[in-house]
Amino acid sequence: MKKFFKEFKEFITRGNVVDMAVGVIVGGAFTAIITALTSNILQPLINWLLAGTGAGLESAVTVLKPAYDEVTGALDLALSIYIDWGAFISAIINFILVAFILFCIVKAINTVRAGGKKVAEKQKKAIEKKLKKGEISEEEANKAKAEIEAPAEEAPAVVAVTTEQLLAEIRDLLKEQKGANKPEEK
Repeated sequence: MKKFFKEFKEFITRGNVVDMAVGVIVGGAFTAIITALTSNILQPLINWLLAGTGAGLESAVTVLKPAYDEVTGALDLALSIYIDWGAFISAIINFILVAFILFCIVKAINTVRAGGKKVAEKQKKAIEKKLKKGEISEEEANKAKAEIEAPAEEAPAVVAVTTEQLLAEIRDLLKEQKGANKPEEK
């Protein structure tokens, strides 16, 4: 159990929050697409195939408590209690498709990260070669290695600028230009 929680902790702390948020959003979008596919296309096809193999609609569903339309005498599924086998099979297909797509996304991300690590290792080896040949000093080599190992700096925070501030900046720039264009007086 300790190993499980240790792995879970590593998983949670491995990526940053933005990566996780993007994953959730992309996963949600794919889930919506796949749910629409399975609910609106596959499930009716599955029910049609199940109904075609037997004696009609009763093969696609298992009716637990039937309710019949008083006018036509036909089975009324809106009032009946039944098991919809097509919906169940569609849910299984839905799960498999979502899991497969998320697996592909994670695999692609891991491939990109592994490629980045390989590039960093090649850069470090190149620095070591230059150091051995005497092309660079040890201080320069250490500085270059630190730059390779340092995480990329975060993007600066976006500062909200008001219309008034923008207009004031434009006014000041125009004043500067106007002052620069005046001929010098003697």
